[in-house]
Amino acid sequence: MILKIMALLIPFWFTGFDIISDYTEEDSPVEIIYKDGEQTFNKEQKEQISKIIFESEADIRKLLPTLPEGIRVELELVDWDLDVVGGVTGRTETNEPPLVLIQISHVYPGGIDAAILDGLKSTVYHEFHHLSRGWAIQDNKYGPGIDTAAVNEGLAVVFAENYAGASFEANGVPEEGDAWMKEILVLPKNASYRDWMFEHPDGRRAIGYRAGHFLIRKAMAKSELDILELSSKSPENLIELAGY
Repeated sequence: MILKIMALLIPFWFTGFDIISDYTEEDSPVEIIYKDGEQTFNKEQKEQISKIIFESEADIRKLLPTLPEGIRVELELVDWDLDVVGGVTGRTETNEPPLVLIQISHVYPGGIDAAILDGLKSTVYHEFHHLSRGWAIQDNKYGPGIDTAAVNEGLAVVFAENYAGASFEANGVPEEGDAWMKEILVLPKNASYRDWMFEHPDGRRAIGYRAGHFLIRKAMAKSELDILELSSKSPENLIELAGY
């Protein structure tokens, strides 16, 4: 679940679409599905999307050997305001089978082509990092808790920034990162995911994502380990490495 902060602020469902499978290379471990509705991807856009996904998967697999085989990526066009995250959002739906859902905004400034260029690669890196750790919505391999969510999202944010080369202010490190992390660490395990990961009643947004980003950067600095080394560690270990 990519930060792609606005994702939870918009309903997570898909209705009324024809599923079209295109541009899937036989020797690729990724199956790409286009869910075409009123708005459709053209041939050139599909080719560009496929190129980004296939190349990204090959590069990520070299970095994260726990990335599963048989990944399926479903893409659709939406009219959501995703400007703060480069026009693209996504989420890791299941680990088994490994399924990633990606939405590309056709109202993004510059249109679909600009969104593909600005946001798709970082989204793929973020979501595939989740797959490598088993962090998925339907069959999550971790227990409950905003602290666990913050760690896993922070890892994916840093991984995508470091290796996809794109960063977004919306999931940037906050000045209040230490205070936010301390808030998270005393929350009950059943604290509201929506409030703490997306939009808090006090007006703050993406507290968990941004505090998690802060935590991982702090863990990297204190431990002198890189993001790949940290990606093999448990949430508890990462919190300890950051000094909490």
